Amino acid sequence: MSYVIADPCIATCDTACVDACPVDAIHGPPDAAPRKLQLYIDPSECICCAACVPKCPVSAIFDEDDVPAAWRDAIARNASFFGR
Repeated sequence: MSYVIADPCIATCDTACVDACPVDAIHGPPDAAPRKLQLYIDPSECICCAACVPKCPVSAIFDEDDVPAAWRDAIARNASFFGR
């Protein structure tokens, strides 16, 4: 399991969570990408420490098992960002 960044992050891309992550598991789109994209958590790097959760200003970060039903597609989107 890992943490997942869901739909509230889309177009926000606040990087407070990036600074909070002790293993640098949170990544964003390349600088050339449109800014409408979101941040993503690498499931193979995430250590499930939850340090990022309270730092998210839009409450978009969830344990994979706790992602709300309306945003469950974020799990696959998150993994596919890293080619998984």
